[in-house]
Amino acid sequence: MTEVLFVSLGGFFGAIGRFIISKSFQKHNQSGFPIGTLTVNLTGAFLLGLIVGIPVKGHLYNLLGVGFMGAFTTFSTFKLELSGLKKGKKNKLFFRYLVISYLAGIILAFLGILIGKKI
Repeated sequence: MTEVLFVSLGGFFGAIGRFIISKSFQKHNQSGFPIGTLTVNLTGAFLLGLIVGIPVKGHLYNLLGVGFMGAFTTFSTFKLELSGLKKGKKNKLFFRYLVISYLAGIILAFLGILIGKKI
């Protein structure tokens, strides 16, 4: 039951953090590129890598790694936005978003792990 509490608490704050950051980045963007979700997901990839690299364990991992990062990052919104770009025939934005999200996400996750191991 304690694990559920830590995951729930982390998820609560992660969802709020994602909402605030994503909306504030997207508000100033007129191009149609989903910069808000990209920013949140890339930040999350790096931070989760850092959490794994340190390594954070136990209740703190449930709070930060599972709860906070699970709610902070969003794969479903990423896919929905990709679908919208494709449907809107914004192919350049579609491919740019797809490539940046995956490549930079993997690179930042590995970078986070490497930095975490040195801490």
